[in-house]
Amino acid sequence: MFQPWKSVWELHWQGLTALVVFTSHGPTVIMPTWFCSREWFFHVGRFDEGGKGVPEDLLFFYEHLQKGGGVFRVDHCLLLYRYHPQAATHSVLEGTIWNHRVRFLEDRVLSSWTSFTIWNAGKQGKKLYRSLSPANQKKVTAFCDVDEKKITKGFYTYEESEERPKPKIPVCHFRDATPPFVICVKLDLTGGAFETNLGTLNLKEGMDYYHFN
Repeated sequence: MFQPWKSVWELHWQGLTALVVFTSHGPTVIMPTWFCSREWFFHVGRFDEGGKGVPEDLLFFYEHLQKGGGVFRVDHCLLLYRYHPQAATHSVLEGTIWNHRVRFLEDRVLSSWTSFTIWNAGKQGKKLYRSLSPANQKKVTAFCDVDEKKITKGFYTYEESEERPKPKIPVCHFRDATPPFVICVKLDLTGGAFETNLGTLNLKEGMDYYHFN
């Protein structure tokens, strides 16, 4: 259930607080489970009817959060949703959703940071770096990782850049990195190793790091 709420970032779900709005391939809570007042719906601004391929639910969800909305769980079955192969959701490209996610991260987090580290010197971390605006790319002080091969190389060269010389971003071990972090590592895939490493730094989510995976 959507309701106005004091924090843009926190989603209360089963009594737990999680900062998860940057981690999904769509809205963190799927649209068929939403309900809200008509007044709030019009306040947020209705759905973007831009046509096929527009992730209108994700855009509405972001706008809802930006206007101070929250999410609360209601433990009742209120709607039966039937999935079918012809659903419009299949017309929304993964790249479109990725771009909206990056812009939301830039607007809501990176705009207030002067520098940050991307945690993951692999495919996802580099993809995030390449997707950032030039201004935010310049804020990236380093990539960090645990992969000795990447660390030994020492840097990532942004080959697609038109700058000369091409930007070289240092790669270091996570213990040597400086927060805040944008973390591009998926949770629950390393047998708890990543979570343990993150825990050793005694950082606060929503202040020292955000997950973007």
